[in-house]
Amino acid sequence: MIDLHCHVLAGIDDGPQTVEGSLTLARAAHAAGLRTLVATPHVSARYRNDAATIARLVAELNERLRAENIALNVLPGAEIAITYVPELDPAALLGLGLGGGPWLLVEPPFTAVAPGLENLIYTLCGRGHRVLLAHPERCPALQRDRSIVPALAGQGVLMSVTAGSLIGRFGSEVKRYALELASAELIHNVTSDAHNTDRRPPGIADAIEQAGLGPLTAWLTDAVPRAILAGAEIPPRPSDVALPIADGHSAHRRRPWKLRR
Repeated sequence: MIDLHCHVLAGIDDGPQTVEGSLTLARAAHAAGLRTLVATPHVSARYRNDAATIARLVAELNERLRAENIALNVLPGAEIAITYVPELDPAALLGLGLGGGPWLLVEPPFTAVAPGLENLIYTLCGRGHRVLLAHPERCPALQRDRSIVPALAGQGVLMSVTAGSLIGRFGSEVKRYALELASAELIHNVTSDAHNTDRRPPGIADAIEQAGLGPLTAWLTDAVPRAILAGAEIPPRPSDVALPIADGHSAHRRRPWKLRR
């Protein structure tokens, strides 16, 4: 499996503060079945990280992983706060793509309203970037206005849900919205958003299975992230899969999923 959203780099944001902490997180990720992690430290007004620093830390961590015989590959990336995008030089954004590719992992604000959110994302798309929206289910503004996510998805923005959201680790409202997105076929990727091994662990597959999305595991954790890292066409979602809905039952979705451009 591939995890496109993991805070594994040491001392750069609110993830592990030491290399030993990074190695502990990496071991747990490997034990959970992950073989590729994209290091996505925050890039925001609080954490003003840059591509060069991220690349250096990724290289150092991969060297330690090899020395420790941990069969895990770490790639560079970033979790970019949408509110910080206007402050970033366009050239700086080019170096923050997931795995060095065209897709940017963009974080919406944790606020009840998010004026200009859609326009900022559409501006990024207009500049040639592809956008993967981090944990939309945890954004109060998107919970409040359920029309925004479908509108963004209709323009080719992909939705990346945190595994823990599917099983209630962030509260009942977040879980309810995550399952609504699943029922509407608006989850395109599931990640750990891991920060540590206790409160924010790196597992993904177990949460997907518990949420009733087991038949989509390979698509959510391998096929889609592999295409994102390669800058390739997003593979169609497997059809005729029973999906959960917010009240805990399931429904068959027989229409094939297709990424709209």
